[in-house]
Amino acid sequence: MSEPADRRYGPAILPRARGPLSAAVVRALRRPPHDLPAGLGTDLDPADPIFDEDLQLTLFLCYELHYRGWLGVDESWEWQPTLLALRGRCERVFEAALRRLVGVPSVPAAGVAAGLADLVAADDGPALAAWLQRRADLAQFREFVAHRSVYHLREADPHSWALPRLGGPAKAALVEIQTDEYGNGRLDRMHAELFRRTLDRLGLDARYGAHVEAVPAVTLATNNLMSLFGLHRRLRGALLGHLAAFEMTSSLPNRRYGNGLRRLGFDELATRFYDEHVEADAVHEQIAAHDMCGGLVGVEPALAGDVLFGAAAGLAVDRLFAAHLLDSWAAGRTSLRAPAPPALPPKVSLVVSPAVAPPAPPALV
Repeated sequence: MSEPADRRYGPAILPRARGPLSAAVVRALRRPPHDLPAGLGTDLDPADPIFDEDLQLTLFLCYELHYRGWLGVDESWEWQPTLLALRGRCERVFEAALRRLVGVPSVPAAGVAAGLADLVAADDGPALAAWLQRRADLAQFREFVAHRSVYHLREADPHSWALPRLGGPAKAALVEIQTDEYGNGRLDRMHAELFRRTLDRLGLDARYGAHVEAVPAVTLATNNLMSLFGLHRRLRGALLGHLAAFEMTSSLPNRRYGNGLRRLGFDELATRFYDEHVEADAVHEQIAAHDMCGGLVGVEPALAGDVLFGAAAGLAVDRLFAAHLLDSWAAGRTSLRAPAPPALPPKVSLVVSPAVAPPAPPALV
């Protein structure tokens, strides 16, 4: 694959390995497609799959071949049988860990929408959004944005895998949500483009996949979860449940993220991504729970449990992600594996007085 003239949209740069399994995959991807060693990954037994750097990076390496791909990697790797077999072994370990984490959510008599509401109401994860609104310094906010860039620069893409797998009311509802996510066909309103502006205003590398190298396993797991659900038709209910939980828990945190950036002195170009989600996700919440998930279960009642599993798994992994960030900052250390890539100083618009202007970011090496 030749390097594109504009790398804002991918492919991503192949990251360094984090263990023997990901090392084998990275070495393989640097060569033309060929069979991987027999038995690779058959002895997988990580103590905690969600936090296992080698496993999560291996999954991410495999999944990205179905998105924008890796720079310099032959695109034929996407369907190479022995790589798919390895991915399947990793997926079984990851999915089993997710099911242990959340158990089997029960479907209430009131229906799947009520079950989603119950899960969201019971979610008592760490108050990451409140911290970012009120207390985070500029370096911490930049770390948070670097973490989230792995998803937001391809925002909505994982859930779009469900579109050809649905029909009827669930499909219509998903199209309505995704149309907003993709800016109703306008590049400047696509949510991924709005987030790219936030990265730019904070002085962070806005190229696709730029921060994969720096984020830890738990961040990769929040992304791999969506890809796992999206790339398996049998998990289409879980994918819609994940999206519903995502939309139902988004509006207030995004308001807090925007207010946190305003507290640090940033302008509307930096906050527009978050401000857009305050209004949009308040509308999407009802569409996702009732029209999309309710519509799916109305046609396929057997998928109700899968919908709630997907929602519960998404909420649970996001709690682990939030706890990692807050625990790291409480201990006075970075939440990233390494500092974010070198960047220009943040592009701050002086919407506050010089006396309370945000401090310069720490040197990033």
